[in-house]
Amino acid sequence: NYVKWVYNMHIPGGFQFWLFLAFFLGFAIKVPLFPFHTWLPDAHVEAPTAGSVILAGILLKMGTYGFVRFSLPLFPEASRYFIPFIALLSIIAIIYGALCALAQEDMKKLVAYSSVSHMGLVMLAMFALNPIGIQGSVLQMLNHGVSTGALFLIVGIIYERRHTRLIREFGGLSKVVPAFATFFMITMLSSIGLPGLNGFIGEFTCLAGVFKYNWRYAAFAVTGVILGAGYMLWLYQRTMFGRITNPKNIGIADMNLREWIYMTPLVITFIWIGIYPKPVFNIMKVTVDHLVEQVNPDYFKQKAQHEAKLKKALFYPTKSGDFAGAPSSLKVSEREKSHRLD
Repeated sequence: NYVKWVYNMHIPGGFQFWLFLAFFLGFAIKVPLFPFHTWLPDAHVEAPTAGSVILAGILLKMGTYGFVRFSLPLFPEASRYFIPFIALLSIIAIIYGALCALAQEDMKKLVAYSSVSHMGLVMLAMFALNPIGIQGSVLQMLNHGVSTGALFLIVGIIYERRHTRLIREFGGLSKVVPAFATFFMITMLSSIGLPGLNGFIGEFTCLAGVFKYNWRYAAFAVTGVILGAGYMLWLYQRTMFGRITNPKNIGIADMNLREWIYMTPLVITFIWIGIYPKPVFNIMKVTVDHLVEQVNPDYFKQKAQHEAKLKKALFYPTKSGDFAGAPSSLKVSEREKSHRLD
């Protein structure tokens, strides 16, 4: 059994350090994590639509999956040691990727840089090394694959009709292709984390895990989320709203049956995970708890101690007869007690 074999391995601490760095280099390029991200935008621009969907939905996840499956359980001491280093790179990726996306004129390149930002959040939550952070990280891997894959399909649909991805070539498309504009809007809102859609559950869980570890890291991550809403909403506003300034956009055909068929299940997935994510969390809960116990054994000990103190404070009264955890406004003075007895 691979899982038992990995969990029972005990690699010496000094050896873990160098092995972790070797694994980190390979997986960080695949994620891609800053500063190993430079290949991704060019790869997306040159790839056909199907290639970009596979790259965003599957291939990038091989890097984050590698960290979860190999680096964390095999090198727990090194993983804890390198948390500040990986957190720094992840925060830079979140903010830098979002700022680069804001500056893009090519729709596909904008979505590519958004992937750098989103995967930075995945890495930051993963290395919070607590159950909620790792669960959010895994869920956000799924969400990113679905939402960003759908964004590349959206870009591909419009590219087939106009043979350009430059944002300045569009404007007012919602008047010409209302069905396309609707699918684009739902996909865009999913990507930025609108409540009720899958992106919100993933981002909120990731941020909760990071906040539990270090609120300063979470504050920087929230900045990236805000910037993410900025570049996506700005993209939608520039392409879908306003006047039709380019006459080539007037005769564009709306979505055909084939496009409806492959976009509809994706939108259903956005809504399903956004409203009812419990089955996804239930599937990963036991595995994530085992992983946290392996890589961060102090977490559950500290949690048990905290719960014991809280229980004692709430349910066991002090010598004065008040509950230890009761607010001062609820504590009764001796004079009040004597008045009540009278």
